[in-house]
Amino acid sequence: MNRFKVATGSEQEFEDVWKGRDSRLSELSGFVSFHLLKGKTFEDEGYTLYASHTVWENEDAFTAWTKSEQFRDAHKNAGQSNVSYLGHPAFEGFSSVEGA
Repeated sequence: MNRFKVATGSEQEFEDVWKGRDSRLSELSGFVSFHLLKGKTFEDEGYTLYASHTVWENEDAFTAWTKSEQFRDAHKNAGQSNVSYLGHPAFEGFSSVEGA
């Protein structure tokens, strides 16, 4: 999961970037699902919180994705939009303890 602090007023541009990109995740072994999540808007701090949430069968599948051509292609235009961020994305990795 990566958390993004998107400056107030840039939310639609941020969402459009994600909706318009070809991630090619489904081409990769071990990919389960992806969701772009919109969190709370912190008006006093001037941002809306987002998370890109990807589920993989295991850590090895995730690591393989980060070294893949699909990963490089999905990120090649990063930073070329007019989206205003507050800081860099924050990566948070979790392993499943229990789930259905």
